[in-house]
Amino acid sequence: MAQLVVRNLEQSLKVRLQRRAKRNGRSMEEEVREILRDALHGPEKPSQGLGTQIAAMFAGKGLNSDIQELRGDPILPMSFEANHEP
Repeated sequence: MAQLVVRNLEQSLKVRLQRRAKRNGRSMEEEVREILRDALHGPEKPSQGLGTQIAAMFAGKGLNSDIQELRGDPILPMSFEANHEP
C-alpha cells in the first residue's frame, strides 16, 4: 500500500483530528484514511477544457447564434501606434 506524509499541519488541525478520531473510536491514521475515502467517494468527473467550462456557464443566457471558433488563427501583437494625422 502507498504512504502519504503531510508536513506543516497546523497544531489546531491536528488537535481536531485527534478529537474526531477518538470520537469515532479510531486511530488518527485510520481517521485520515476515512476522511480521504469520504472526500473521494463517487465517480470521477472528467476534466473539461476552459472553453467548455465557459460555454456551460453561459448556456441558456440569451445568445441565439453560435460563436465562431478561433482555433488555428494566428495570434498577433496589439499595435498602440496612432494611425491618424494631427
